[in-house]
Amino acid sequence: MTRADDIPVAETHTSMPTWLVLLIATACGVVVANLYYSQPLVGEISGSLGLPAQSAGLIVTLTQIGYGAGLLLVVPLGDLYENRTLVSILLAAETVVLAAAALVRAPIPFLAISALIGLAAVAVQILVPFTSHYVPEHQRGRIVGTVMSGLTVGIMLARPVASLIASVWSWRAVYAVSAVLVVAIAVAIRFTMPARRPAHTASYPALLASLPRLMRNTPVLRRRALYHACLFGSFSLFWTAVPLLLTSDAFGLSQSGVALFALAGVAGAAASPIAGRMADRGRTRTWTRIAIVCVLIALATAAIAPTGSAVGLAILVGAAILLDFGVMTNVVLGQRAIFNLGSQLRARLNGLYMATFFAGGGLGSALGGYVYAHHGWTVAALTGAILPALALGYFLTDRHH
Repeated sequence: MTRADDIPVAETHTSMPTWLVLLIATACGVVVANLYYSQPLVGEISGSLGLPAQSAGLIVTLTQIGYGAGLLLVVPLGDLYENRTLVSILLAAETVVLAAAALVRAPIPFLAISALIGLAAVAVQILVPFTSHYVPEHQRGRIVGTVMSGLTVGIMLARPVASLIASVWSWRAVYAVSAVLVVAIAVAIRFTMPARRPAHTASYPALLASLPRLMRNTPVLRRRALYHACLFGSFSLFWTAVPLLLTSDAFGLSQSGVALFALAGVAGAAASPIAGRMADRGRTRTWTRIAIVCVLIALATAAIAPTGSAVGLAILVGAAILLDFGVMTNVVLGQRAIFNLGSQLRARLNGLYMATFFAGGGLGSALGGYVYAHHGWTVAALTGAILPALALGYFLTDRHH
């Protein structure tokens, strides 16, 4: 349980207008996409900057490390400082580093900028809990689900959009266009988002010191974070290994073909509002089970897909849709659950939740590349299926409904 000095003050239950919810969802999609733009462009960027091929992966890795650091070091500030100002500062910083990425000519500065892009992108994880402060409890899941659907679309469109822009202009144009979009979002947020000043008065060191205690004393947070660490690990494993399979001799798809395949994942965005509504109706436990089983079935089905055939490709598309549906359903259910634990804790709870399953995603990505390279697609997909199986086993031990 949380300590008495963390008990929240009364929440604001005024309804948030639909247009503002949609603006925040769009903002989340635009900003989170910056984490993924570099993935299909690693070869082109490293070649342009003179970065050795063996170090090219650092572009993606440092972006992810920056984001992970931001989840633990920056997102908790949402419980301490006025949220609109904090988001505005982060979006301004994101604009500056994106513009720098488009202009820089040397590899080391670009790697440093990549980490800062990830760090500033945690603005989205301040916006998501922010919305829950301005809606009544019976609508919280639906609103969070709508915002998360925008974030999902941003994640899934980032890679194909980056590939398209780079093919028409260059990889630098990707960062330039994104900088312009983030400026537009920053201005819109600054002039439309209501101010929210948390009642928490602790110092920043005390705020960070409270994180281990919150994780230790909040069973709901621990369970939801570990469920999703397993599911997001499967998600990352699949989306790391499946492009390797699709571009291999088995299917022989081009990068454009892989981009089209990735668009199937956008269908998973439909899961977020559905999951939110189910949580609002008190069906979190039932739909958590459904989400975990969906991911398990998706990976198991993908493992037996016949390679090199239209049928196999169709099965992989179906598996991708089911996988994304399960993952997005579960993340919204988790956020709905932890946001009910207290308004003055939400930023820290969200940071811990995201950081935990983000670590699971990193493990999944590493496993996906390694197992595929050494044992092939079937073993990689079955490895991915182990993770939701573990989540299901852990879920079944929960006797405190």
